Amino acid sequence: MVLAQQHNITGSVKNGLTGEMINGAAVSLKETAFSAISANGGQFQIEKVYEDKFVLNIKVDGFQSYQSRINVRKEINLGVITLYPLGYDNQLGALQKTIRATNIAEMFVNRPNLLGGNAVYGIPPEPKRLIGNFYLDNKWNKASILLYKNREIVEGYFVRYNISTNIFEVRPEDSEEVSTIPGLRVQNIVWIDSEHRVPRYFVNGMDFKEDGSPILGFFEVLVDGEKPLLRRTKATIKESNYNQALMIGDRDDQILKRNTYYYIQDSEIIEIPKKKKKFFALFGGKSEEIKKFAGDNRVNLKDPSGMFVLFSQYNSLFAGFEPINPKLTDLPY
Repeated sequence: MVLAQQHNITGSVKNGLTGEMINGAAVSLKETAFSAISANGGQFQIEKVYEDKFVLNIKVDGFQSYQSRINVRKEINLGVITLYPLGYDNQLGALQKTIRATNIAEMFVNRPNLLGGNAVYGIPPEPKRLIGNFYLDNKWNKASILLYKNREIVEGYFVRYNISTNIFEVRPEDSEEVSTIPGLRVQNIVWIDSEHRVPRYFVNGMDFKEDGSPILGFFEVLVDGEKPLLRRTKATIKESNYNQALMIGDRDDQILKRNTYYYIQDSEIIEIPKKKKKFFALFGGKSEEIKKFAGDNRVNLKDPSGMFVLFSQYNSLFAGFEPINPKLTDLPY
C-alpha cells in the first residue's frame, strides 16, 4: 500500500495597521479538518496535508477575513499575510489601504501555485463580425480582491473585467472553469499584469460621486494621495459603414475603447479639464508651483504621461505620499 504524500503549510499573520503579528488567528482549509491557530509571533503551521487543491481561510475577531486558493503539491510557505481591523479605512486618497498594501509584494514572488494564463474567445463571423472585445484587459491576471461583504480579501484566482456588463470573470489555477462576480460586490481590486508584471489598482465608482450621483463601473487609480488621478475605460460599438454598391467602408462592427481621466475632490470624481488654465487651477494654492514645474520639465499636458507626472509631483508635496506605480503604463487591449 502506497501512502499519499503529505506536506506542511506554514505562514504568519500580521496587523496591517500596527505592524504587530497576530496570535490567535484561526487558519483552516475549507471543508476539511486541517486547521491551526497562529501563535509565537503570528506563526502558524498546518501539518500533514495531503496533495490536493484547497481554499485557505483565515479568521480572527475584529479583523477582515481572508481567503485564498492553494494547490498543495509540496511544502508551502505562504509568507506574511496582512489583515486590517474591521472598520479601518484610510481617509487619504482613492484606494482603501487594505487593498493597496495587502500582500501585493507576496503576489509577485511568494504566493505558491499561481501561474499565469490566457484565453481568447472567438466571435462567430456571420453575417458580419464584431471586431474587438469588451474586456478591460483580455488576458487573465492574478488578482487580490476586496469584497464589500465583511471586507474579505480573496486571492488565488485569475480575473478579467467586462466593461460592458460590469462583471468580473474569475477562474482558479489550472482550470478553464470560469465563474463570475458582479462588480457591485467588489470594492477594490488589484491585479498583476501577466505580461508587463506591474500592479494595476481599481476602485468601484459606487464609493464616489459624479455630479452628485454614484457611478457604475470601475476606475483605475494611477496616482493616489491628496488628489488622486484616475482613468476610466469605456467601450462603444462602431457600426459597419460598408456600402455594398460601392464596395467601400468597413464590413465589420468594431468595439472601440476610449480612456477618460479624472481626479477626486471631496469624494467627487471630476473629469480633467482640457484647457491649460483650468487644469492648473485644480491644484489650488499650489497651482503656480505645479505650473512652474511643468514648464521647467517641459511636461506635455496633451500626453497622459504628462498628467501622471504632474499629479505625482503635486501629491509628493504632502506627507504620507507613496507612489503606487513608478510610471504610467498605457497597456494594449
